[in-house]
Amino acid sequence: MKNQLDFEKQGGLVPVIVQDHKTGEVLMLAYMNQQSFEETLKTKTACYYSRSRNTLWRKGEQSGNIQKIEEIRIDCDKDTILIKVEQIGGAACHTGYRSCFSWKIEDGSILEDGVKVFDPREVYK
Repeated sequence: MKNQLDFEKQGGLVPVIVQDHKTGEVLMLAYMNQQSFEETLKTKTACYYSRSRNTLWRKGEQSGNIQKIEEIRIDCDKDTILIKVEQIGGAACHTGYRSCFSWKIEDGSILEDGVKVFDPREVYK
């Protein structure tokens, strides 16, 4: 690919901002390495790199909440990715919420402010 992403700058990983392609809602932040990026391009579904498990993480593999790629954008430094997705199944967050950003700070407290789509205890047995 012409003008390659810079995977080396941050130790082989680049941050990925995931956004709903219709609403613009930010669903999550994840990371990709070269292999997960290439798989995402090939399959047109989101594949990330799990830092906690040190392996590829195919979004929705267990939950069925896959992310169909609608558009991929790269920042000016070529070290951050923005993907716009169709969120299949309604939830992007492994905790069962629509968005991983389902909490807000209000008056010095962290408050739940999201839509819970599923119970993770039922999905990730």
